[in-house]
Amino acid sequence: MKRKYIRQNKNSFSIVRANRTYAQLQDLDDALFLRNLLVENEWNMDSINETYEFNDQYIVLAVIDDRIHVLLKSKEKPSQSQISSLTKRKMRNPNNSRYGLNITRVFDTFIIKKQIVGDDYVFGYYDTLEDAEFARNHLMDNLWDINSFSQIQYDEDSKNYRVTEVIDDKVYVLGSFESKNDIDLDKIHAEFLNRITKHKLGLAEHQYLDELTDRIPELEERFNTKAQDGMWEFKNTQDPLNDIIFNLTPFQKSVYDVVDDSTVEDIEKALIRFRSGNFTQKIQKNLDELIEKGLICKNQNHYIKQKPK
Repeated sequence: MKRKYIRQNKNSFSIVRANRTYAQLQDLDDALFLRNLLVENEWNMDSINETYEFNDQYIVLAVIDDRIHVLLKSKEKPSQSQISSLTKRKMRNPNNSRYGLNITRVFDTFIIKKQIVGDDYVFGYYDTLEDAEFARNHLMDNLWDINSFSQIQYDEDSKNYRVTEVIDDKVYVLGSFESKNDIDLDKIHAEFLNRITKHKLGLAEHQYLDELTDRIPELEERFNTKAQDGMWEFKNTQDPLNDIIFNLTPFQKSVYDVVDDSTVEDIEKALIRFRSGNFTQKIQKNLDELIEKGLICKNQNHYIKQKPK
């Protein structure tokens, strides 16, 4: 058959029959092997096995999204656990994209999003890719059932224990621990509330917690604890910092939120979504106003948050 059903692309080879693509591979020998395998099985993808012996090698295959992928070629016969691990990894990232399936990044926040019946559903926001991958992998393995998470969840990939909370159909990862004995839920919940509170007050930047800033009293009751921090006092509702921040204009608050030992250029990059005419001048005007309010100070070319006296 020579190269029948094999189409050469710029950097790969595709197996194509009747306008259907069965595989795309980097190696011509792999393409010839899979083409022959498909012909022998009358192009029935359900008849493809996980492993084959060919040319003194073991070849591990997986059928994902109606395409065949070569996962491994090895002189040694792979174990079933190796095959399962390779298959899971490929299912999570069949196209070798930067973050894999269902994970996108907006600024410094990683978002798990999936389209279901034509609508986009967000399953969580995370400040690290590792947390996003853990949550995405668990969701994929459990048919996207958000209620399949346990409060303490073992992560087979990292061999760590993760503390999770499902709030409003979104899963939050509160911490990762090597040993289950290291987990103090009261302390972890207090630190989680602390991060939400700091973000709400502009004392720290945790964009992935945006949706929880108005839920603090409810979460304190749910966790039976309160935000605790050695540097800031959250109990005093008359804190002058709180009063000033809550009276800022929306753009002043946005500028204040991104100040973190930052230059004007750093702030412009962080607020690029607000770009309009006189963008730099508008930022500079708001920086000057924040200095007058005592919320930030300037050290040479850098702007730094400070607590008003």
